[in-house]
Amino acid sequence: MRVHVGGDHAAYDLLVDLVSFLEGEGHEVTNHGPHGYDPVDDYPVFVLRAAEAVAADPGSFGIVLGGSGNGEQMAANKVTGIRAALCYDDELARLAREHNDAQVISVGARMTTVEQARSMVRVFLGTPFSGDPRHARRIAMVQAYDEGGTLPPLSA
Repeated sequence: MRVHVGGDHAAYDLLVDLVSFLEGEGHEVTNHGPHGYDPVDDYPVFVLRAAEAVAADPGSFGIVLGGSGNGEQMAANKVTGIRAALCYDDELARLAREHNDAQVISVGARMTTVEQARSMVRVFLGTPFSGDPRHARRIAMVQAYDEGGTLPPLSA
Protein backbone atom coordinates (compact mmCIF):
# COMPACT_ATOMS: atom_id res chain seq x y z
CA MET A 1 0.00 0.00 0.00
CA ARG A 2 1.25 3.51 -0.83
CA VAL A 3 1.36 5.88 2.15
CA HIS A 4 2.23 9.58 2.10
CA VAL A 5 3.50 11.06 5.37
CA GLY A 6 4.02 14.67 6.46
CA GLY A 7 4.34 16.49 9.75
CA ASP A 8 6.28 19.06 11.68
CA HIS A 9 8.93 19.44 14.38
CA ALA A 10 6.55 18.52 17.20
CA ALA A 11 6.02 15.12 15.61
CA TYR A 12 9.41 14.64 13.98
CA ASP A 13 10.45 11.66 16.13
CA LEU A 14 7.07 9.97 15.64
CA LEU A 15 7.22 10.61 11.88
CA VAL A 16 10.63 8.95 11.66
CA ASP A 17 9.36 6.00 13.70
CA LEU A 18 6.20 5.56 11.63
CA VAL A 19 8.07 5.72 8.32
CA SER A 20 10.35 2.92 9.52
CA PHE A 21 7.42 0.97 11.00
CA LEU A 22 5.36 1.22 7.81
CA GLU A 23 8.27 0.21 5.59
CA GLY A 24 8.81 -2.77 7.88
CA GLU A 25 5.15 -3.69 7.40
CA GLY A 26 5.74 -3.74 3.63
CA HIS A 27 4.17 -0.40 2.71
CA GLU A 28 5.57 1.93 0.05
CA VAL A 29 6.14 5.15 2.01
CA THR A 30 6.79 8.64 0.69
CA ASN A 31 8.05 10.99 3.38
CA HIS A 32 7.09 14.56 2.45
CA GLY A 33 8.99 15.91 5.44
CA PRO A 34 10.33 17.26 7.51
CA HIS A 35 13.57 15.46 6.76
CA GLY A 36 15.37 16.87 9.77
CA TYR A 37 14.44 18.44 13.09
CA ASP A 38 13.80 22.18 12.86
CA PRO A 39 12.04 23.63 15.94
CA VAL A 40 10.49 26.48 13.93
CA ASP A 41 9.26 24.63 10.83
CA ASP A 42 5.66 25.02 9.68
CA TYR A 43 3.37 22.01 9.32
CA PRO A 44 1.49 23.28 6.22
CA VAL A 45 4.71 22.99 4.19
CA PHE A 46 4.78 19.21 4.63
CA VAL A 47 1.17 18.32 5.40
CA LEU A 48 -0.29 19.98 2.31
CA ARG A 49 2.22 18.15 0.12
CA ALA A 50 1.33 14.82 1.70
CA ALA A 51 -2.42 15.46 1.30
CA GLU A 52 -2.00 16.62 -2.30
CA ALA A 53 -0.01 13.47 -3.04
CA VAL A 54 -2.85 11.33 -1.67
CA ALA A 55 -5.40 13.24 -3.76
CA ALA A 56 -3.26 12.68 -6.87
CA ASP A 57 -2.62 9.00 -6.11
CA PRO A 58 -5.96 7.12 -5.94
CA GLY A 59 -5.84 4.18 -3.58
CA SER A 60 -3.08 5.66 -1.47
CA PHE A 61 -3.39 6.89 2.10
CA GLY A 62 -1.86 9.65 4.16
CA ILE A 63 -0.63 10.22 7.68
CA VAL A 64 -0.21 13.76 8.94
CA LEU A 65 1.41 14.47 12.26
CA GLY A 66 1.84 17.39 14.62
CA GLY A 67 1.79 18.21 18.30
CA SER A 68 -1.98 17.88 18.62
CA GLY A 69 -2.89 16.86 15.08
CA ASN A 70 -5.56 19.56 14.92
CA GLY A 71 -3.87 21.99 12.55
CA GLU A 72 -2.59 19.15 10.43
CA GLN A 73 -6.09 17.73 10.00
CA MET A 74 -7.44 21.17 9.12
CA ALA A 75 -4.72 21.73 6.54
CA ALA A 76 -5.16 18.30 4.94
CA ASN A 77 -8.91 18.86 4.69
CA LYS A 78 -8.30 22.00 2.61
CA VAL A 79 -7.07 19.79 -0.24
CA THR A 80 -9.97 19.10 -2.60
CA GLY A 81 -11.17 15.53 -2.34
CA ILE A 82 -9.39 14.75 0.91
CA ARG A 83 -11.15 13.56 4.03
CA ALA A 84 -8.75 13.69 6.97
CA ALA A 85 -9.70 12.45 10.43
CA LEU A 86 -8.06 13.40 13.70
CA CYS A 87 -7.80 10.16 15.67
CA TYR A 88 -6.67 9.41 19.18
CA ASP A 89 -7.62 5.76 19.51
CA ASP A 90 -8.18 2.64 17.41
CA GLU A 91 -11.96 3.02 17.41
CA LEU A 92 -11.83 6.48 15.83
CA ALA A 93 -9.32 5.23 13.27
CA ARG A 94 -11.65 2.35 12.38
CA LEU A 95 -14.73 4.57 12.15
CA ALA A 96 -12.89 7.15 10.04
CA ARG A 97 -12.38 4.48 7.41
CA GLU A 98 -15.63 2.47 7.79
CA HIS A 99 -18.03 5.40 7.94
CA ASN A 100 -16.19 8.32 6.34
CA ASP A 101 -13.86 6.65 3.85
CA ALA A 102 -11.11 8.95 5.15
CA GLN A 103 -7.89 8.75 3.18
CA VAL A 104 -5.76 10.63 5.73
CA ILE A 105 -5.30 10.08 9.44
CA SER A 106 -4.04 12.91 11.62
CA VAL A 107 -2.18 12.03 14.81
CA GLY A 108 -1.03 14.27 17.65
CA ALA A 109 2.44 13.23 18.76
CA ARG A 110 2.01 14.96 22.12
CA MET A 111 -1.29 13.16 22.68
CA THR A 112 -0.37 9.55 21.86
CA THR A 113 2.41 7.11 22.56
CA VAL A 114 4.41 5.57 19.75
CA GLU A 115 2.61 2.26 20.37
CA GLN A 116 -0.82 3.95 20.18
CA ALA A 117 0.13 5.75 16.97
CA ARG A 118 1.38 2.54 15.37
CA SER A 119 -1.81 0.75 16.37
CA MET A 120 -4.08 3.51 15.04
CA VAL A 121 -2.20 3.64 11.76
CA ARG A 122 -2.36 -0.14 11.40
CA VAL A 123 -6.12 -0.11 12.07
CA PHE A 124 -6.67 2.86 9.73
CA LEU A 125 -4.77 1.28 6.85
CA GLY A 126 -6.33 -2.13 7.43
CA THR A 127 -9.97 -1.04 7.61
CA PRO A 128 -12.02 -0.83 4.42
CA PHE A 129 -14.85 1.62 3.81
CA SER A 130 -18.12 -0.16 4.65
CA GLY A 131 -19.87 0.98 1.48
CA ASP A 132 -23.07 1.38 3.50
CA PRO A 133 -25.48 3.47 1.41
CA ARG A 134 -26.12 5.99 4.20
CA HIS A 135 -22.39 6.62 4.60
CA ALA A 136 -21.87 6.84 0.84
CA ARG A 137 -24.77 9.31 0.59
CA ARG A 138 -23.26 11.55 3.28
CA ILE A 139 -19.83 11.44 1.69
CA ALA A 140 -21.39 12.40 -1.65
CA MET A 141 -23.03 15.43 0.01
CA VAL A 142 -19.73 16.60 1.43
CA GLN A 143 -17.97 15.93 -1.87
CA ALA A 144 -20.56 17.98 -3.80
CA TYR A 145 -20.00 20.86 -1.42
CA ASP A 146 -16.22 20.47 -1.65
CA GLU A 147 -16.25 20.49 -5.44
CA GLY A 148 -18.86 23.13 -6.17
CA GLY A 149 -20.29 24.62 -3.00
CA THR A 150 -23.58 22.76 -3.42
CA LEU A 151 -25.45 22.48 -0.14
CA PRO A 152 -27.42 19.28 0.44
CA PRO A 153 -31.20 19.72 0.29
CA LEU A 154 -33.07 20.22 3.53
CA SER A 155 -34.96 17.17 4.75
CA ALA A 156 -38.73 17.31 4.89
